[in-house]
Amino acid sequence: MSTLHLGFSEPATHIMEGIIDLHNNIMIYLIFILVLVLWFFFSILYNFWYIVNHPSNSFIMKTHRGDMRRFRPFSHHSSLEILWTVLPSCVLVSIAIPSFEMLYNMELDLDSAYVIKVNGHQWYWSYGYSIDISDVDPVFSFDSNIVFDEDLLIGDRRLLKTDKPLVGFVDVPVHYIITSTDVLHSWSIPSLGIKCDAVPGRLNQVFSVVKREGIFYGQCSELCGVNHGFMPIEMEIMAKT
Repeated sequence: MSTLHLGFSEPATHIMEGIIDLHNNIMIYLIFILVLVLWFFFSILYNFWYIVNHPSNSFIMKTHRGDMRRFRPFSHHSSLEILWTVLPSCVLVSIAIPSFEMLYNMELDLDSAYVIKVNGHQWYWSYGYSIDISDVDPVFSFDSNIVFDEDLLIGDRRLLKTDKPLVGFVDVPVHYIITSTDVLHSWSIPSLGIKCDAVPGRLNQVFSVVKREGIFYGQCSELCGVNHGFMPIEMEIMAKT
């Protein structure tokens, strides 16, 4: 049975929780700004409509609200101009500070238990587990391909199920090294707060600590060709034994 999701996936890492909190905080500013701008917009439209439909009053510079001379203090008003310059600046600073903090936390170099090397292909993912980043040959590696509709079992997720999912453990820091062999891909798992480009000839990295068990899904988030929508990511997180 399909479920309609509005908003973010349920977070499984502290990073994703921080991203959702940052989004919710910014939405408060956006709603306030939207209401203020709409009020000005419709107020201007209404006053313009009134003047157009009451031309006799427009010649004497009056409206239904009284003498329009009362608006003159707002013209060339230095204090008001300073206010509407400083106030948006304060809003931007209040958004920037938690944003920079979030970016810093996302780039923290954790003391990882092991390394997973992610390689994007047209159109599947290959993975290799290593003990250390300097290891040339992984301890073991495998390719992960999509399970197509005719092979799905009851309960499997269409376009998200893979034949060989990644496996990880709760509260174990993992270092991901991400690259590509052909074109641009993007390795993305929304619940973990991970979205990292896979660029040919370049190694990108991301760290993650998953705090709960579950199966988490993602997809390539970079338009990489005709089968772009058929290279899903599946990760199973288990409790440590």
